[in-house]
This record gives sequence, structure tokens and C-alpha cells, in this order.
Amino acid sequence: QLKLVESGGGLVQAGGSRRLSCAASGGTFSLYAMGWVRQAPGKEREFIAAISWSGGSTKYADSVKGRFTISRDNTENTVSLQMNSLRPEDTAVYFCAADTSVSTITSAKANYWGQGTQVTVSS
Repeated sequence: QLKLVESGGGLVQAGGSRRLSCAASGGTFSLYAMGWVRQAPGKEREFIAAISWSGGSTKYADSVKGRFTISRDNTENTVSLQMNSLRPEDTAVYFCAADTSVSTITSAKANYWGQGTQVTVSS
């Protein structure tokens, strides 16, 4: 059973940057596509970014394209999300997700989830 633990959330001013990390354990990390999904208060979960098992392919939501970058390290069993030019509308709980298929991550229906980390962007 794959376990995911996020870190790096916090309070940041608009225009600032933040880096989220997700550490995986309990499974063969390199077999899984990984991604990030966020949920703002009163809203449904929203796909943000995904990366293939090899790291050779990435996908982004239009809302973060050009501002966020997803990356992974299969030797450290981690996936990261570098967030730049943050906006107040980026405020949400950010969840790390894993699945054997990128498509299930992009539809926010992955099999494995972390507990989430709060990111708050102040204006």
C-alpha cells in the first residue's frame, strides 16, 4: 500500500513562491504516475499537475501552466511542485496523488492520496 506524505504548505504573499514535496513509501514508487490536486473551500477537487512514472511526460491545468512545475526523483521517492507567481485564488489544500495511470490523476480519481497540505496566498 503506497503511503504519501506532503510537506511545504504555509502562508505566502501574492506573487511569491512555494515548493511542495511529497514523500512516498510502502510501494515501488517508479511504477506510479504522480500528481497534485487541490481543493479550495466549498469547491471540488481540481487537478493541477501530473508526471509520468519516468518523469518524461507532464501535464498541467491551464490555471497553473507556466507558473507551476512538477518534478520527481525516483531515487528519493519524492515528487515536488514548484509554485511561482502565486495568486490568492491558488489558496487551497494541496493533495499528492498516485496511480498507475496519469489519466486517473488528471480526473482527480487516483487510488492513492496524501493527507493534504494547506497553502494560503495573501493579497
